[in-house]
Amino acid sequence: MATCRLWPGVGRLFTIETVLGRGRRAYSASLAFAEVLRLPSNQRTKLVFPLQELQRFLVPGSNPDLHLKIFDPTLEDIARAESIFTASARNRIDYVSSAVRLDHAPDLRCPEVCFIGRSNVGKSSLIKALFSFAPEVEVRVSKKPGHTKKMNFFKVGRYFTLVDMPGYGYRAPEDFVDMVEDYLKERRNLMRTFLLVDSVVGIQKTDNIAIEMCEEFALPYVMVLTKIDKSSKGRLLKQVLQIQKFVDTETQGCFPQLFPVRFLLNLPCSIFIIFLFQPCSTLEHSRNEIFLLLKSAKQQPQ
Repeated sequence: MATCRLWPGVGRLFTIETVLGRGRRAYSASLAFAEVLRLPSNQRTKLVFPLQELQRFLVPGSNPDLHLKIFDPTLEDIARAESIFTASARNRIDYVSSAVRLDHAPDLRCPEVCFIGRSNVGKSSLIKALFSFAPEVEVRVSKKPGHTKKMNFFKVGRYFTLVDMPGYGYRAPEDFVDMVEDYLKERRNLMRTFLLVDSVVGIQKTDNIAIEMCEEFALPYVMVLTKIDKSSKGRLLKQVLQIQKFVDTETQGCFPQLFPVRFLLNLPCSIFIIFLFQPCSTLEHSRNEIFLLLKSAKQQPQ
């Protein structure tokens, strides 16, 4: 795996070998991904590595750092990680329960990742795409903002629990701050937070509240850019560059690489799917240790 020179410590923590383990499980690519593998290289890059595809539209000589290679899986790695989200008798993927307060949350010992974002940012659509190989798991998607009112817990095999948080902003639950703040601050097995940002409009004031909570509670978090198919390439690139600059200069615990996602060909979100599996490999590190590692890397001279 290639690792960016400026992020050696981060690169060592997020290696593909660590994610998948030494005894790699057998896998077969889904029909959707097998179809992608047969595409010409430029079309395949557009579908699977949207950030790399955007790089072609940069002005020659501008050379902004999009941190494309900090997390750099191969197509084989992605196909293998896809099997983690494929339900089977040995790999059960289930809805567990919902909760309106932390003390109502299920007592689960495996690592957790949570998804948080503004109402109507595409959070439920992303989770539904991730579970497309587990059709018995129902993820409700609504065109109306504010559909999710509780914290919803989904168990992904023996690997981790995925938590769908209520959206903030328009039509957010009245007790949103108490519910989410307590979870983010107190949930000890929460290993990573995925903060979804609408790539059409970029980071909004309400997003800053979630960012401030992640920073205050020393949470390792990642920015996931949704709706990337709803903008022109020029507008999307402008937003990506602005968000990248914000991550580099205004955050400490945010993973430096952005993850644009699209939901095409029933393909669960390209390299994002393998990065999502990462918390299982970092149990020897507390979330504070991961946060401090990211913070230290960002403070290194460029």
